[in-house]
Amino acid sequence: MQLRLGLTLALSVLSLAGCSTLSNKLSINNGSLNYKKSTVDIDPLKYPDGSTARPATPLYPAPIIDPLALQHAPDFENQKGNRFAMPRPDEVVPNRALAEANNNYPKPVVLVDGNQNPLLKVTGKSDTIWQYTLATLSSLNYSVISQSQTRYEATIKVDDHTYVLKLSAVGKTNTLVLFNPDNSFADQAKAKALLDQISQNWPA
Repeated sequence: MQLRLGLTLALSVLSLAGCSTLSNKLSINNGSLNYKKSTVDIDPLKYPDGSTARPATPLYPAPIIDPLALQHAPDFENQKGNRFAMPRPDEVVPNRALAEANNNYPKPVVLVDGNQNPLLKVTGKSDTIWQYTLATLSSLNYSVISQSQTRYEATIKVDDHTYVLKLSAVGKTNTLVLFNPDNSFADQAKAKALLDQISQNWPA
């Protein structure tokens, strides 16, 4: 008995699945587009005479649609035009190169301030930017003599000259500037040469 019941249910499921598949393949009109041919005008809701109900203001009144907008409205129907069919979403192809680029920090850019002093501008977290800066100095074989424990500052030696490289941040915008030990701006040509080297050898 149980076997017969199970067999009957299985056949029913298969027949329903077959009908659904056949219907989709043949695109049988299921009346889902009949709304397009509707010409029925529905009058506003009327209250019985003598009713004490307050005047009703619709929360979502039916919009007045421009006929031109209707002509250019998207047509949700199948290829045969006899069934309602939502368009399938476009296939999203993951751009691995773009994703990797977004995960990395952008390359630093060497700019000048109003007094023509060179500065290096880069976006990202200050801690990470400072680590990248130190890594770049190491790759360029520039000696870091000392570092500040409280600020992003490092005393470095370049071609027998001592400089102080400072990183300042406003939000996620970081600026690297080269100073002399007396806190004056370093020679503009030498500062630009060093900042250009850092920019060109940036590890990120």
